[in-house]
Amino acid sequence: MTETMETTDTTGSRGSRLLGVVTLLGLATLLLFAFALTEPDVRLHPTTGQEIGQFDAVRLLYLHVPLAVFTYVAFVLCAVASAGYLVKRTAWFDTMAYAAAEVGTVFCGLVLVTGSIWGRPVWNTWWEWGDVRLMTTLVLFLMFTGYLALRRATVDPRASARRGAVVALVAVLDLPIVNRSVEWWENRTLHQKSTLGELKIQDLTLFTLMLGFLVLGLVLAWLLLHRFRVGWLEREDAGHGVATAIAERRADIDEGDVDAAVGEGA
Repeated sequence: MTETMETTDTTGSRGSRLLGVVTLLGLATLLLFAFALTEPDVRLHPTTGQEIGQFDAVRLLYLHVPLAVFTYVAFVLCAVASAGYLVKRTAWFDTMAYAAAEVGTVFCGLVLVTGSIWGRPVWNTWWEWGDVRLMTTLVLFLMFTGYLALRRATVDPRASARRGAVVALVAVLDLPIVNRSVEWWENRTLHQKSTLGELKIQDLTLFTLMLGFLVLGLVLAWLLLHRFRVGWLEREDAGHGVATAIAERRADIDEGDVDAAVGEGA
């Protein structure tokens, strides 16, 4: 019995522990390449010959860009699972939606933080309120923060899941706006268009960026796996608590009926 409980009441498994080890090694390798082995972004101005570029600030992009991409992935997964819940009304979809929203919100917050740190030396400002990419990303972060607050504030689990699913499906509509904002409002953003799509990066720089995508994908998978398991255990614990309370109430009622019968017989 003890072994069964230890196996059930945990978010860890042999596979998840292996994934965690690989993820940690990947993170260490990524940080080594990003902050030690790659070169800073230094170029010469074509007319003046002056050194220009992002210099050492470019190293943050090996984290910032993959974080942004996997923020999209997490929020799309949340929306898909939310739609699945509205159709199927199963606990699996609801738990996955909640887990993806929580991890995605953490990733989105890190996108804003790393972007601000990168922007200070490159743009000479921590934040630009008129930048459409920044503002739409902030709106995305606030909408999913509101999703999490709503899920916590609603007592009824079914109502919480249903309302959260609707909010997630509305919030995810901001994703294409965030992604295309640089192209749609190019005069209202400090962000540049994708250099990856135009193949302006290569060699060790390209390798490190691809490594960043791989490692942050592993981080997302590991966090989702454990957050899903935590959510599932919380749901089962809540169900067990309700079942226990019902059983105790029935026992009290049965005991009261017996006492009443004894009293009548006396």
